[in-house]
Amino acid sequence: MPDRGAAASSKSFGVVDIGSNSIRLVVFDRLCRAPWVVFNEKVLCGLGRGLEKSGRLNEDGATMAVANLTRFVRLADAMGVGVLDMVATAAVRDADNGREFVRMVERRCGRSIRIISGEEEARLSALGVLSGMPDANGAMGDLGGGSLELVVLEKGVIGDHVTMPIGPLRLMDTTEGDRDKARKIVDQHLEELGWLADLKGRVFFPVGGAWRSLARIHMEQSRYPLHVIHNYELGRREVEEMARVIGRLGRRSLATIRGVPRRRLDSLPLAALVLERVLRIAKPDRVVFSAYGLRDGLMHSRLTPAEQRKDPLIEAAADLAGREARFGSQGAELMGWTAPLFPDEKPAHQRLRRAVAELSDIAWRDHPDYRAEQAFTRILRLPVAGLDHAERVFAATAVACRYGAEFDAPYIASLGSLLDDTARQRARLLGLGLRLAYSLTAGAPGLLARAALDRSGGKLTLKLVKGDEAMFGEAVQRRFEALGRAVDLPIGTGALPMRRSA
Repeated sequence: MPDRGAAASSKSFGVVDIGSNSIRLVVFDRLCRAPWVVFNEKVLCGLGRGLEKSGRLNEDGATMAVANLTRFVRLADAMGVGVLDMVATAAVRDADNGREFVRMVERRCGRSIRIISGEEEARLSALGVLSGMPDANGAMGDLGGGSLELVVLEKGVIGDHVTMPIGPLRLMDTTEGDRDKARKIVDQHLEELGWLADLKGRVFFPVGGAWRSLARIHMEQSRYPLHVIHNYELGRREVEEMARVIGRLGRRSLATIRGVPRRRLDSLPLAALVLERVLRIAKPDRVVFSAYGLRDGLMHSRLTPAEQRKDPLIEAAADLAGREARFGSQGAELMGWTAPLFPDEKPAHQRLRRAVAELSDIAWRDHPDYRAEQAFTRILRLPVAGLDHAERVFAATAVACRYGAEFDAPYIASLGSLLDDTARQRARLLGLGLRLAYSLTAGAPGLLARAALDRSGGKLTLKLVKGDEAMFGEAVQRRFEALGRAVDLPIGTGALPMRRSA
């Protein structure tokens, strides 16, 4: 088992994932609840091609893998990666020459490689999903080239799990391209899982490159306005129908579809077939794609339980504020300031407001004419966990409004379908409240504690500590008036005295 203490003290942490179809190097900036990815590269080697017939790793794939794994290790060394966790999954695990391959790579690279069991692969993949969706409830499916791992998730807790040899590369070898035969093999394995039918009406979380490709295809075909795979949500019947269609296409027909990766033309129909059969038996209500899986699970497994329980969104937002806001993280101060604008706020909305507060000063370096648009685009596409797509649009809209954006701005209007009117107005109100705060204080620490908003008595009042009336300048007046119009309340005239809190 890797040394947790060594990883915890290192500056960065890397994972090399040696899979049946691809190998990948991911480097995280540090070991924490919300790390940033420093480097991410994948090579489709196809180690598992022909394995079912020969019992051995694909010779060309092994040659390509050795060369690229050597490169990965050299890159990790050059980046100063403190701990590099190298793991091999189904193909290496099952091949007669798998251990021989591992020993050769270890000699070449000077690093140890762990061959993880199917059970451990399932657990780590599920842990990865939970790192990105802490309250996931339903079942995760991680499809690799050689195997499928299915894991029950009970509101953030890992339940029953299984690994099955029905990855697309293995099915290609077993059936020689006969889709009907492949369907029977997949069904035979799935029908042995009595608990799979218990997932009816819940959520299925697909993981793995092939299934993410299906999500991308659907985005392209439906002209979905936000190309972020993580938390892309669809109804089960819609996904089942798409998978059924793609599962019947030949290579030539598939190549004409926009969004289909050329290197997956052979394996994608079988990956679609497996997904369609899983959904047919499990009958979940919804399908929510996860961009987090095995590699994220490996990193998450090294955290302490207390660190694992932290909110990934809030941790990432606070970290970004600490790095990029003018005066560091001021989320707590801004939360107190904007609280009177949102009486009877739900916990989920409060959590999102905290994230927006943390992110509200990240565009200060940009040109004034483009700050709103830059902030919107950046937050919309941040590689962070803990956000569904509507919440992404909300956060991006709120910070854009903090920088003066209007809803008719093209970059906001283009995402309008992902946010309902109530959420849109709440985002605008939050943005205007933050805009007033920054106008009043220029973001300087401590000044906001000398002011407060009061929404009582049928009007909106801005209170300042006695002697601070000079802070109520012309720009503050304009933004206070805009906030009053947003809450549809008359505003107090001028600055009002307020007793300084102890």
